[in-house]
Amino acid sequence: MQTEKIFNVLFLCTGNSARSILAEVLLNHHGKGRFRAYSAGSHPAGQVNPGTLRFLQRNRLSAEGLRSKGWEEFSEKGAPELDFVFTVCDKAAGEVCPIWPGQPMTAHWGLPDPAACEGSEAEKEKLFDLVASQLSTRIQLFISLPISKLDKLGLQNKLQEIGKT
Repeated sequence: MQTEKIFNVLFLCTGNSARSILAEVLLNHHGKGRFRAYSAGSHPAGQVNPGTLRFLQRNRLSAEGLRSKGWEEFSEKGAPELDFVFTVCDKAAGEVCPIWPGQPMTAHWGLPDPAACEGSEAEKEKLFDLVASQLSTRIQLFISLPISKLDKLGLQNKLQEIGKT
């Protein structure tokens, strides 16, 4: 009996405190065991943004085990072999990334940084909700792709299209 492949996905941003963490949680939640999501940053903030934690709590999503970490963890020996790597901020997309084990497919899914919002608490909450909604839409599109039926170029094009959604 052959079991279905579980795809390892890494979401990257600079601080790994908001967008990439949200993407990790949302894909692990919606991926129904078909995907294993991780997140990291090029210059990790050292802690998950409090607004991220409040969003997760409001939406009854688990924050268990979440931490802000550097992307080098995923290029070291013993790291999970990645199938996909998505940058979710423009700054991280422009940086030179480590060499990832497994030669994963990559795409840029840039979004505004809710951790950088300087408005009122209500404005910050609204931006977290908006970014999470956009991530959720992209993740739903991603998990609905017939990954095993697409050739490499077709899949790459679909991943780039999702980032423009």
